[in-house]
Amino acid sequence: MPAPITHHVIAGKGSPESAAAPARTNVNPATGEQISAAPLESTRAAEAAVAAARDAFPGWAATPVGDRIQFLFRFKALLEARAAELADIVVKEHGKTKAEAIGSVRRGIDCVEFACAAPVLMMGRTLPQIAVSTSFCRTEDQGGVGIDSTVDRVPLGVCVGITPFNFPVMVPLWMWPMAVACGNTFVLKPSEKVPLSATRVTELAQEAGLPPGVLNLVHGGPKVVDFLITHEDVKAVSFVGSTRAGEHIYKTATGAGKRAQCMCGAKNHTIVMPDANQGAAIEGILGSAFGNAGQRCLAGSVVVCVGDSADWLIPGLVEGAKKIKVAPGGEAGVGMGPLVDQEALDRCKHYIELGAKEGATVVLDGRKASLPKGGCFIGPTIIDHVRPGMGVAEDEIFGPVLSVMREKTLDAALATINRSKYGNMAVIFTSSGHDARRFKMLIDAGMLGINVGVPAPMAAFPFAGWKQSFFGDLHANGEDGPRFFTKAKVTVARWL
Repeated sequence: MPAPITHHVIAGKGSPESAAAPARTNVNPATGEQISAAPLESTRAAEAAVAAARDAFPGWAATPVGDRIQFLFRFKALLEARAAELADIVVKEHGKTKAEAIGSVRRGIDCVEFACAAPVLMMGRTLPQIAVSTSFCRTEDQGGVGIDSTVDRVPLGVCVGITPFNFPVMVPLWMWPMAVACGNTFVLKPSEKVPLSATRVTELAQEAGLPPGVLNLVHGGPKVVDFLITHEDVKAVSFVGSTRAGEHIYKTATGAGKRAQCMCGAKNHTIVMPDANQGAAIEGILGSAFGNAGQRCLAGSVVVCVGDSADWLIPGLVEGAKKIKVAPGGEAGVGMGPLVDQEALDRCKHYIELGAKEGATVVLDGRKASLPKGGCFIGPTIIDHVRPGMGVAEDEIFGPVLSVMREKTLDAALATINRSKYGNMAVIFTSSGHDARRFKMLIDAGMLGINVGVPAPMAAFPFAGWKQSFFGDLHANGEDGPRFFTKAKVTVARWL
């Protein structure tokens, strides 16, 4: 029996799509069972969602910010109560392990909590007596009339969020809670690969009492994305996904006069110095490279061994990776679940084969691991003696494939990393404060880890990718979040 078509959520109500509409059929990546079908081309629904957001904006923007965040407080409580349910949905449609799914929901809740600080985050500034005017003064006004200046942060209007498959609960919560807390209304377009998670979260927002039209959800593919990012009523676009899509969205949205932030692809590097704590380095790299089956933009997918560190690091990584249990995410003791779909699995297999053809050494081949039957499974893979210019060194694979490069010095490692077109994350494992500081000063990446495998910023800090990992000026989260979702209104006043 075909999977049911996932409904949109517009103006606070579920909006079904025609069974005849073009749709993507999604399967549980661990079992191959059909679980959902996401509409792909419904610009009609997208138009209705934007219209609902446009109509709701004046009343929502006029609602005091302290009242707006009361809805988010209730929403946060619902997320806390339903965290296990949401994690189960993520495991089912994405393939994460239960622990990874719970962790991702938890990080999303942190973003809602941060958005609840909007009364402070939206505060403007005042500078009294910025100047003095002598025109039209009364005789008793000694020195003239004072002029005061203020800047207020005010909402933009209708905002759009386009989110990826790999964190279907967390990433939407980077966007719309802050946007609506700041007085905007929102249209969310989640990945067509994982429509169920975002739909359930949107339903919980309605349950929390969010007024109709403030948050709307519409499913779709590229046709719907292009419709939304060029719509005359849309003022801002927030995106997380591949660099190719992000660059297109950024250029198209800004060309249509929209504000845009696009968090994109990555090729993250980890430097291991000879003096690193060996256990911490091995554990941190295994978690970074193979956690979430490598399907995250902060995955440490390249290790650069400096000096003789490879002598102990490679055997330790291979031994540790072999111990990772690959199985459906809901099973006890599982360390790595499946990839999201067959396309992702085929891509990983292609790059393993490519690495060998290019002259690298596949020291652990995930294609040959003991794997569950059925599903989109592959084991952890480690490819040694990778050099700049190889596909496995340059391209974002987005799977559990770890490339290992070797350099004689820290400076050589820094130069190799800085040639990458990406600049999302970089990490160093070392016991030297001097080397750590040199790394911090010279590396061209926006998020850094020192003896930390995955330096994922908490919600109070921006998700700060550089180079082709980000297009825009203001990042998601942190102080950039409320600045992106508001504009400055400056007033200069004098009273005669």
